[in-house]
Amino acid sequence: QVQLVESGGGLVQPGGSLRLSCAASGRIFRVNAMGWYRQAPGKQRELVATISSGDSINYADSVKARFTISRDNAKNTVYLQMNSLKPEDTAVYYCNADVRGSRWSAEVISYWGKGTLVTVSS
Repeated sequence: QVQLVESGGGLVQPGGSLRLSCAASGRIFRVNAMGWYRQAPGKQRELVATISSGDSINYADSVKARFTISRDNAKNTVYLQMNSLKPEDTAVYYCNADVRGSRWSAEVISYWGKGTLVTVSS
């Protein structure tokens, strides 16, 4: 079993910044891609940013030039630096990681964190 624990959410004014962190722990042989997704009330969960094990990065158009995703492989941790936040960024942000749990099995399982709430409001 793998656990993803998010932190860093909270209330911030428009134009402010937050940094989200997500640490994976448990039965881990290798973490492949990691990413951040978000879900606003009444809306579908959407991709925010992903980063591969080779540091290939993909952003949603709505967050390009404002958000930065990064990872620390030694800590099995992914980060999301969010700048110039807008009210429309308000959502629950979920961490995702594709994890290979064993050197004896090539099976890769996608895990999700419980989410952290980001509220952008004056």
